[in-house]
Amino acid sequence: MATYKPVVVQAFPKLGERITQDTVYWRGYKTPVQIKEFGAVNKIDFSPVPPYNYAVTASSRIHIYGRYSQEPIKTFSRFKDAAYCATHRDDGNLLVAGSEEGSIRLFDINGRAPLRQFDGHTKAVHVVGFLSDKYRIFSGGDDYSSNLWDIPSATEIVSYSEHTDYVRCGCASKVNADVFITGSYDHTVKLFDARTKSSVMTIEHGQPVESVLLFPSGGLLVSAGGRYVKVWDVLKGGQLLVSLKNHHKTVTCLCLNSSGQRLLSGSLDRHVKIYSTTSYKVVHSFNYATSILSLALSPEDETIVVGMTNGVLNIKHRKPEERKEKSRKKRQPAYRTYVKGRTYMPKQEDFCVSKPVKRVLRKYDKLLKSFQSSKALDAVLEPPIRLYTPEVTVAVMQELHRRGTLRSALAGRDEKQVNLLLTFVARRVIEPRFTPVLVTVADMITDIYQPVVGQSAIVDRQFLRLQEAIGKEIDYQEELLEVLGMMDTLFATFTKKRATYLEENKSNGLTETIETNMNN
Repeated sequence: MATYKPVVVQAFPKLGERITQDTVYWRGYKTPVQIKEFGAVNKIDFSPVPPYNYAVTASSRIHIYGRYSQEPIKTFSRFKDAAYCATHRDDGNLLVAGSEEGSIRLFDINGRAPLRQFDGHTKAVHVVGFLSDKYRIFSGGDDYSSNLWDIPSATEIVSYSEHTDYVRCGCASKVNADVFITGSYDHTVKLFDARTKSSVMTIEHGQPVESVLLFPSGGLLVSAGGRYVKVWDVLKGGQLLVSLKNHHKTVTCLCLNSSGQRLLSGSLDRHVKIYSTTSYKVVHSFNYATSILSLALSPEDETIVVGMTNGVLNIKHRKPEERKEKSRKKRQPAYRTYVKGRTYMPKQEDFCVSKPVKRVLRKYDKLLKSFQSSKALDAVLEPPIRLYTPEVTVAVMQELHRRGTLRSALAGRDEKQVNLLLTFVARRVIEPRFTPVLVTVADMITDIYQPVVGQSAIVDRQFLRLQEAIGKEIDYQEELLEVLGMMDTLFATFTKKRATYLEENKSNGLTETIETNMNN
C-alpha cells in the first residue's frame, strides 16, 4: 500500500509591507507601560527642560511623572472639581491649569499650594497656556470668552467674547509674544493680538474644533475637528493648504515631533496617525486599545505618552541605541560551527545509520487518510483556518473533488453548517485564486439543497448573498472586457498608423534614390 501524501496547499505570493525609514524609526519603541489614572486623561504636557518630566491632567488631580517612573513624583490636588489643561512654562518652573469651577491656578513646580488664582470666567476653563514672554497667561472657557492675564498682579488684562460656543483649545505663538490662538465648538479658529481689542483673523474649520497647533516658525497653523485635520497658511491670511481625512472618528489632539518634520494626530478611532509635514501623507500609525483624548511627544522623541478615555496612560520609550550597538558587537559562533560535518563523505568501512523522519499530519490530513470526507471538510471550516488561511480550506475542497467525494461531504448538513458553507463561498468566490474551485462547490451546494429552499430564512438569505456576489462579479468582468476591447482598438490604431508611416518613409526613400541615379 502506498504511503499517504498530504494535501498540497498552493502558495500564493503575498504583498510585503513597505519598509521605510519612518517605519523603522517609529517602530523603535519598547513595549508600552500602562498606568491607570483616576479619570479620563484630558491633557499631557512635557516640561521643556531636562529631565523632561510630564504633567498628566485627569479628574481633579495633576500628576507629575518622571521619565521612567510609574508612580507620580508630585501631585497637585487643590481642585474642588475637575482640572483641565495643565501646561508648563518655557523655563519649566511654573505650571498653570484651568478648572471646572472657572478659576485658573498657577503652581510652582517645586511647591504644592497655588501661587496665584485668576478668577474671571463664569464657567469651566478648558484651555490655558503661557505667552512666550513668560509673564502673561491666556485662557478660554465654556462662557465663550478668551482672556489674557498678568501673572505678577494676578489681574485680567483683556477679555475677548467673539466665540459663540465653548472654547476648548488654544496655543501661543513662540515668535510673537502678543499672539495667541483659540479654537471653539462654533467651528472657528481665532487669532488674537494682545495689542488690539478684537481678533485679527478668523478661520472657518467647518467642524467643532478640538485642537489647534502652531508651527514653531509661526507661519502654519493646524486645526483638528470632526474627522478633519486642516493646515492653514497664517501669513497668507488663513489660506487653506491641505485638508486631511485619515481618521474614522473625531480627531481630539495634535502634536509635533522635536524636528517639526512629523505631525501626530490622535482620534477617538483609537489610532495615532503620523504625517510628513512636507507631503502631508501618512508615514506611520499606532493602534491603541480605546479612544484617545490626549497625546504628547517628549523632546528628542524619546517618549510617546497617550491618554485615553478609560483613564489609562500609555507610555512608550525609545530603545537605547547603545544597547543595540553592544548587541551587534556580541561575538557569534564561527560559521564552521554550523556546517561542521555536513560535507563528510562516508567511507567504505563506515556503517551508516539512517534516522527515519517522522511526518506529522494535520487534522484534516488524518481525516482524509481515513476517508472521513465530511469531517475533513468540517475541520477546515473552523474559524482559525477559514478566516486566516482560506487557501487550506479551498485546497481540501479541491482534493475532495479530485477524489469524487465532494458531493457526499457537502450533503447531509444542518441549517447552521449550510449557512457557514454559503458564507465562506459567497465571501471568497470573487477572489480569482479561489474562483475555479468555489464555482464548482457553489453548483453542488445549489443542486443538493435546492429542494429545501424556502424552509429556512437564514439559508435563503445566504443564497441571495451568493447570487448578488456572483452577479456583481459578472458585471465587473463585463466592464473589464469592454475596457480591454477599447484598449485593443487603440493599440491596433496606433500600430496601423506606425506601419503606414514606415511605408511612406520607405517609399519616399526609394523615390529619392531613383531620382538621384537618373540625375547621375
